[in-house]
Amino acid sequence: MVKVLERLGHTVEFPAGQTCCGQMHWNTGYQAEPLPLVGQFVSQFKGAEAVVVPSSSCVAMMRDHYPKMAAEIGDAKLIKDVEELLPRVFEFSEFLTKRLGLEDVGAYYPHRVTYHASCHGLRNLGLGDGPQRLLKAVRGIDLVEIQGLEQCCGFGGTFAIKNADVSSAMLAEKTTAVLNTGAEACTACDNSCLMHIQGALHRQRTGVRTVHLAEILASEEAVA
Repeated sequence: MVKVLERLGHTVEFPAGQTCCGQMHWNTGYQAEPLPLVGQFVSQFKGAEAVVVPSSSCVAMMRDHYPKMAAEIGDAKLIKDVEELLPRVFEFSEFLTKRLGLEDVGAYYPHRVTYHASCHGLRNLGLGDGPQRLLKAVRGIDLVEIQGLEQCCGFGGTFAIKNADVSSAMLAEKTTAVLNTGAEACTACDNSCLMHIQGALHRQRTGVRTVHLAEILASEEAVA
């Protein structure tokens, strides 16, 4: 992601004090534990022109829950800071397509690829076809649409642990759809989905890999 943004002329800073967004705690029912992370996030990023995140689920956590968490803490300044910062927080593909108005970022990736639309990106953030437009502009790519594009992969964080049988059945349908495309790689905007799908593809020894969208967009044609 940094490589792409720097190629486009942006200066990227990585605050050393940043932490987990708190989604794992919040969604598992430990909703008091992540409250301090809201203030930590604001303190680390409040001076940024834009906060770009390579995880749609993290951005969804921030947009959907940080205002409620700040209100729960009851700090008027924190509530105001969160309100001012959140409009500058973007998922990576969203930043490229909606904030910068770009589709072609100069990438070259000569492989057959299929795209999985993660639930948070599709339903919470409303990414739409932005990621696919970025992929279609990649030189050399053979982009194949997957059947059941909007179907969940079955991960859902701790859902995959607490409801393992259901999760595994959903994952089996998703990996079958991936394999039916004949793709060399499956891409998405969320590492959690990619981790889940990669686990099944690896266990089945399919030879198909998962790659984050940023990895594809960062690839360039070698210069002789």
